[in-house]
Amino acid sequence: MSTTDPLLLSRLIERFFLDRLMNQVHASPRTVAAYRDTFRLVLTFAHERLRKKPAELVLADIDASFTLVFLKHLEDDRHNTIRSRNARLAAIRSFMHFASFQEPSAIGITQRVLAIPMKRFERPLIGYLTKEQVETTLAAPSDATWVGRRDRMMLTVLYNSGARVSELIALRRSDLILDPTASIKIMGKGRKERSVPLWPTTRTRLRSWLREVPPDPHAVLFPNRTDGALSRTSVAERLTSAVKAASQRHPELGQRRVSPHVLRHSIAMHLLQSGVDITVIALWLGHESTATTHQYVEADLAMKARALAALKPPATRPLRYRPTDRTLQFLNSL
Repeated sequence: MSTTDPLLLSRLIERFFLDRLMNQVHASPRTVAAYRDTFRLVLTFAHERLRKKPAELVLADIDASFTLVFLKHLEDDRHNTIRSRNARLAAIRSFMHFASFQEPSAIGITQRVLAIPMKRFERPLIGYLTKEQVETTLAAPSDATWVGRRDRMMLTVLYNSGARVSELIALRRSDLILDPTASIKIMGKGRKERSVPLWPTTRTRLRSWLREVPPDPHAVLFPNRTDGALSRTSVAERLTSAVKAASQRHPELGQRRVSPHVLRHSIAMHLLQSGVDITVIALWLGHESTATTHQYVEADLAMKARALAALKPPATRPLRYRPTDRTLQFLNSL
């Protein structure tokens, strides 16, 4: 196969990332990284299954039948969740959509891949902590050490802002506005910036914390010991440590898996329970649509109970079922 072949997969992938994602769409670094990881998996799987090097692959090699086998491999062999499987498929479909315009002669290949549906999956109710559990968890790290003070401040901002963990570790000193009204700027999904207010107590603690980090405006707000950015795993581990300490006062926490996203869910639920309008909560969390925020309403059983109590039951007498057939009478007598 000649390297000038327009359907050579390596050439299409390069154009997809450089021309489409980076130059035309101006995709975020997180999106580019997620798509990159998907195609690493695709090329590795193709090499093992087709016995071809990445440079030898053509577009027809990753047709619909190959893609379906690859998706099955993700679930069965790599034990990926359906969410992860769907995310990989979304990256492949985006590439195929691009390829269909770049090489119209391959429309049959691309359309069959684009027709592969996303898998449906169960959506469990959102898990969140009570206000008392959150307060105990935030107070768990020790003020006696630099790491403890950082963890306490970091978890407080995580809860106050409702930030995603990726947004939290990207925060810089310059993202803080402490006067006249305290707030923090967060760069969210799709490069959408939002400003979130901070409680007076959070502002007071942040003033003290800023004396313990480098003065450079571009310095990481919650650094590691070498002043670099923490990883997502590190934040999760620090939260787990705080939850473990908090479980001495709230034993039920010891039976739960509390991730940084649970704190995000918690502030949303507490705002909702305090009567904050759902559209404001959507802006607070950086949701593109309030449809996403409605999941918190679905999870709040107390709110549903109050709604039910406000509604009078219909004034009808309960009907009693009376079987009209001897066979039914016999079955009901068993």
